[in-house]
Amino acid sequence: MAAGSLEAIFAALERAHVRYLVVGGVAVVLHGHPRFTADLDLVLALDAANVRAALGALRAVGYMPRAPVPAEDLADPARRAEWVRNKGMTVFSLASPAHPATEVGLFVEEPLPFEKAYARAVRADLGDVCVWISSIADLVAHRARGFALHREAQRRAWLALSYRERLAWLEEAKRFATGALAAARRRRRGPAAG
Repeated sequence: MAAGSLEAIFAALERAHVRYLVVGGVAVVLHGHPRFTADLDLVLALDAANVRAALGALRAVGYMPRAPVPAEDLADPARRAEWVRNKGMTVFSLASPAHPATEVGLFVEEPLPFEKAYARAVRADLGDVCVWISSIADLVAHRARGFALHREAQRRAWLALSYRERLAWLEEAKRFATGALAAARRRRRGPAAG
């Protein structure tokens, strides 16, 4: 992910006076913990005017929705609720041919109460532009909530399987484990023992 792409996004958001928080991997990096990430996750204040301003700012630097839906639908609370309810959506993804290595994800629900999180945010001055970064405490809370939601979604998907499908999964897992164990034993014995 090119730093220039991130700076272009942050500058566009600032010019449009968008209220946002950087979360996810980019926030972790900005807090001083190196790690790789291939996207920029943002939590927006979800009032319609702010969402429209964010979409306009991102459009100005070439970002369009990945899904075949009008970007402006994100500003509609009823539409967002429908996406969450019917599609399990958590993030509205945008991509740009001008910034192919930097996908942007906009949360469709506030993972934390935005106003309180915004008040705790870290303001990072990049010289020409300021970036609003979620606090470390909020990042940790957001991550824990994300894991809980993922586990719940997995549990619901598992329970939707028939008994036969669950057994088939178990048989496949056993075959995989048996193959992995056999490969590990061969590596321990060396290539001549093959």
